[in-house]
Amino acid sequence: MWQQLIQWLRPSEESLTQRMARVWPVDLHNHLVPGVDDGVKTLEQAMECLRQYATWGIRRVISTPHISEDYHPNTHTQLLKAAEAVQQAIIDEGLPLTFTVAAEYLLDDHFIKLLRANELLSFGANRYVLIETGWAAPPYQLEENLFTMQSKGYVPVLAHPERYRYYHDDIDKLLALQDKGCLFQMNLLSLTEYYGQTVQQMAQRLLKEKSIHFIGSDIHRSSDLKHLPDAFASNWYTQLLAQPLKMDTL
Repeated sequence: MWQQLIQWLRPSEESLTQRMARVWPVDLHNHLVPGVDDGVKTLEQAMECLRQYATWGIRRVISTPHISEDYHPNTHTQLLKAAEAVQQAIIDEGLPLTFTVAAEYLLDDHFIKLLRANELLSFGANRYVLIETGWAAPPYQLEENLFTMQSKGYVPVLAHPERYRYYHDDIDKLLALQDKGCLFQMNLLSLTEYYGQTVQQMAQRLLKEKSIHFIGSDIHRSSDLKHLPDAFASNWYTQLLAQPLKMDTL
């Protein structure tokens, strides 16, 4: 009897899956296009992640390989071609999800050229574009870039704002970007100690401000999978539900 009661009180895997599917039906931001950046290297590694996603109830994956001038000078044609093998493997296995490609753009000179030519890979009907800034120092001319993006018809989405340490002591400056039309995408792994306690604390602060519009895994390898369920612990899940999420616009 007591064992049955304990089992009833213990959160089940099914309830965890329901939580994940409710707030995370689309994985926006991941590196599952094989061999194009610092993400998965092989098709089988990508499929290992996608099989688990299907089990969790994720029904759409928007992969966002890096595009940067110095480190990952990917072209749109290269990325779309590389994604075809993943798309075909999903069909062959009958996984109940779709796989599309956008990009995670570093705000460098190459990005400016693509922006001026109106050649950015976007996602969603609102033409969202995922951007990241450098890790060492605050971005140069960020507000000007945000304005130009919007003038071109794009909606800027800042990837993992909780990870930029130069904002950790000035959260108001970070939140002010939203007044400039920039949306925020939080990494689910930031809600764990995957990136360290400082990033986790910043993620907590942003959740308290109800400032998160999208969530994603930013997964780079299959070993990251085991950490993701921790982001849906009771406290985090309640706060995710309180965010002005726009996942239904993807």
